[in-house]
Amino acid sequence: MDRIRDLASKKAAVIFTKSSCCMCYSIKTLFYELGASPAIHELDHDPSGKDMERALRGLGCDPSVPAVFIGGRFVGSAKDVISLHVDGSLKQMLIDAKAIWF
Repeated sequence: MDRIRDLASKKAAVIFTKSSCCMCYSIKTLFYELGASPAIHELDHDPSGKDMERALRGLGCDPSVPAVFIGGRFVGSAKDVISLHVDGSLKQMLIDAKAIWF
């Protein structure tokens, strides 16, 4: 859990993913299209990936990826991020965290 919090606090937007996950790809693409450059941590390429997956599940992220943090705060998984985007608040969250400048 400490490693998750440490990595999540190092950049304004952080996404924990797996390279084979299509929803992870979609969320990454959404962030790029909004002008953000999130830190991407692919758990299937990290030696501590399994432990981090368990920690993400402990935060309530099920499935464990994608797991999105903005401004060091856990935002949620793909459905949470898409809901925030649809209601217009995702962009403002990214602006407030200084992940994008608009």
